[in-house]
Amino acid sequence: MSSHKDKFLTKLLIGFAAIIAGTLVTFYAIFEADHDSDWYFLATLAAVLVCAGIYFCLAAFVHKVKADFSKRQKSREQQKSPSSDY
Repeated sequence: MSSHKDKFLTKLLIGFAAIIAGTLVTFYAIFEADHDSDWYFLATLAAVLVCAGIYFCLAAFVHKVKADFSKRQKSREQQKSPSSDY
């Protein structure tokens, strides 16, 4: 099972890769593609890639914040309750 850090990094890398790919497709569609027919597909692909990249980056951020909150809550609970191991 992967740790919180692995999930965070994986989602973040997928998000950045999708945003970069969407940006590259956008520049290709603007400067290199045939403007009569091909650009509709490329514009749709670029929009999907950028939106997916933003989604994965935000999912990574939410996952990180959620993990930090749960870690903070566990440490507070340990500080409040005395150790009953004795």
